[in-house]
Amino acid sequence: MPTIALIQQQAGPDPALNRRLGLENARAAAAAGAQIIAFAEVAFQEFFPQHRLSGDRFRFTEPIPGPTTDAFAALAKELGVVIILNVYERDGDKAYDSSPVIDADGSLLGITRMMHITHYDGFFEQDYYDPGNRGAPVYATRFGRIGVCICYDRHYPEYLRALALQDAQLVVVPQAGAVGEWPEGVYEAELQAASFQHGFYMALANRVGQESVLTFEGSSFITDPNGAVAARAPAHVETTLMADLDFTLVEESPARTLFMQHRRPHAYEGGSVAIHPSNGNERK
Repeated sequence: MPTIALIQQQAGPDPALNRRLGLENARAAAAAGAQIIAFAEVAFQEFFPQHRLSGDRFRFTEPIPGPTTDAFAALAKELGVVIILNVYERDGDKAYDSSPVIDADGSLLGITRMMHITHYDGFFEQDYYDPGNRGAPVYATRFGRIGVCICYDRHYPEYLRALALQDAQLVVVPQAGAVGEWPEGVYEAELQAASFQHGFYMALANRVGQESVLTFEGSSFITDPNGAVAARAPAHVETTLMADLDFTLVEESPARTLFMQHRRPHAYEGGSVAIHPSNGNERK
């Protein structure tokens, strides 16, 4: 039964200081018993997509491997913990919203890149990000099978289904969720339903704190495979949310014992569902 820690920390203007705070918070979480540690979306710098792009978008990026992954890989190896990051990655002439997954031996298992890119006031992400090209991988870590669903990707059920079909036990959601962005409770309801439908834990690590345009709420939370909210962090404060993950609930969940077994993808994938015309006699 691994313990997960979601680091809910505010980002200031100095990425090096933000990274140092993240390392300190991760070390403290491990000392408190965490084996899996996850951070919010672009956790170590201010949220640049709140502004329209002016100048070179690559000035915010770093490579993977790079200074952030190198520092956290060394920490993961030292402490024997799995770490899920989120950084703004440059790869050649492309730039991605990326989550490197580091195993407990310090090895970089892979990189998940956000696939769906939003664009509206305060979230001008198409100015900065290219669509991800790594699919929806699930990583076999020391402490479980982990998928990553970066922020906007969580709105796409087909992405989450792809993780479930690879037997993900936990899906980490690095998030940049602002105060008043959506009606109260919608984020939790969305992930509760997704956890129930797919039979995995979901752990949403949110940004927190006031920035130049947006105020990020915090309120990180974890849902279990039965669709319940298992743990919730307070709003508007820097904190670390910790919770135990009982993976027997994954195997015993309705999704794994019923829903996934009874799928009929041949009947509805690829637009093959037959729509029969009404004869006017159906009950409403």
